[in-house]
Amino acid sequence: MEQTKQFRKNFIWNIIGTGFSSFNSLFFLIIVTRINGVENAGIFTLAFSTACILYMIGIYAGRIYQVTENDSSITNKDYIVNRLVSCTITIFMIIAFVIIRQYDLYKSAIFIILAIYKSLEAFSEVIYGILQKNNFLDKAGKSGFIKSILSILLFIIVDIISKNLIMACLSVVFVYIFTIIFYDFRQTKKFVNKEEKVSKKNVINIFKNGFFPFIIAFLGVFMVNAQKYAIDGVLTEDMQAIFGIIIMPATVMGLLSQFLIHPYLNNIFELHKTGEYLKIKKLIYKIILIIFVVGIICISLGYFLGTPVLGLIYNLDLSQYTIPLTIILIASTFYTMAGILSPILITMRYNFIQFVVYGIIAVFEWILSQILVSNFGFYGAVWSYIITMIVYFVVFYIVAMVVINKNNKKITRKEEN
Repeated sequence: MEQTKQFRKNFIWNIIGTGFSSFNSLFFLIIVTRINGVENAGIFTLAFSTACILYMIGIYAGRIYQVTENDSSITNKDYIVNRLVSCTITIFMIIAFVIIRQYDLYKSAIFIILAIYKSLEAFSEVIYGILQKNNFLDKAGKSGFIKSILSILLFIIVDIISKNLIMACLSVVFVYIFTIIFYDFRQTKKFVNKEEKVSKKNVINIFKNGFFPFIIAFLGVFMVNAQKYAIDGVLTEDMQAIFGIIIMPATVMGLLSQFLIHPYLNNIFELHKTGEYLKIKKLIYKIILIIFVVGIICISLGYFLGTPVLGLIYNLDLSQYTIPLTIILIASTFYTMAGILSPILITMRYNFIQFVVYGIIAVFEWILSQILVSNFGFYGAVWSYIITMIVYFVVFYIVAMVVINKNNKKITRKEEN
């Protein structure tokens, strides 16, 4: 009874925390567009997307790997130190990036500050992993909720008063530092043994063993943002902002897979250990069906109400973008359905095959987006997005079913013998 109650709390607070965190980027873009203008929104869109890609370096192997790791010799302190190292690397990388791209001081400052913000979010994830492993995912959800609400409130207040996007972005960094110190550390300290010493070997091993989950996640985020880099330098900052606006609902919808899969990770890990692969398959079908139904609803709403509502929110005329928005929402449904398969394969430790598949799809998308954007502009970005997401779902579904069926046959043979 107590276990069921805790699962319910974990499930609800995970949805609330992840949901509010996911909507932050949407609210930030709305605020920037209305207060700072479309050109600044274009800079913010690309800077935020870059920070999201670097975030994947910050979390490196990620929470899924951390929560499902069996090696008891790796301590929570080892994971924390590993995360500090990976987050520091992201800061150096963003500095190198803006230097290589030769951005001006204003644009560079926004890129660097947003990368710091996402690095702090990546550091929070290692704390959430500790809480989740001890069955306190609800506390992680509450932390995400607190950070999200305070970030939006302070961002909008600072931006309205200062009309300065750099100051507004800095306010979010302040919120994350404050919440990590005064909430996250307090919730986690009882699970971190003060007497334990950090093992340099373990810290390095996390980097080694977590390489494939990292590169998988990194390529996954790149896939969502590849079109923005194809647009950068080819189309104007205004068109970058408009693409960011119409793709934002799809990005938010894509996070539905996290809502659905995170509370089940521990269960999936146990099913994998006990060889109950048919139950894993049933769970996949159940979640895909939910995503498909939600996707149909979102596509319908997007077609009839999407551009008028977005136009009202952003104070822009988006009436000519109804079809592109609908296409992107269809693509996002495929992306979200595929998004639940990768965490399951990581839990089952089928990482190399994912690396190969992600690598091939990422190269395919990069070439496709460059060609289509160069030749067809804005609509080229839209078409390259949907083509990639359909390919992504079909390939991953086939791989997941082959892996599950293969493992189930092994278990059946053992039982027969």
